[in-house]
Amino acid sequence: MNSNLDIGEFGEDLAVDYLTSKGFEIIERNWRHKHWELDIICKEGKTTVFVEVKTRKSTKYGLPEEGLTKKKLKTIIAAGAEYLHKHPNWDIRYDCVSILLEGKKVKDLLHIRDIYL
Repeated sequence: MNSNLDIGEFGEDLAVDYLTSKGFEIIERNWRHKHWELDIICKEGKTTVFVEVKTRKSTKYGLPEEGLTKKKLKTIIAAGAEYLHKHPNWDIRYDCVSILLEGKKVKDLLHIRDIYL
């Protein structure tokens, strides 16, 4: 697990396991439209939830959730709008799952609900 892509994919797998254990139904992973991507699209009851996953191996550059910049949030919202254009639903939410790793073990996992407030 050397590259950022490997770490990101590992984090997304952990996030899917976490969300599934909390009763979320995973609809899609790595949904793409043009240059936008949504890490995880899932359902919690009738709510469509767009989940951004942030994974880091250390806090040298800050906590994982601090990587969720205003620019990144705008692209997530734009991608979500495009997804909703194709799959209409008024009951939506944007979440973030922040994962801090210690080797291949989870040191901290934080589920932040409603990041678009």
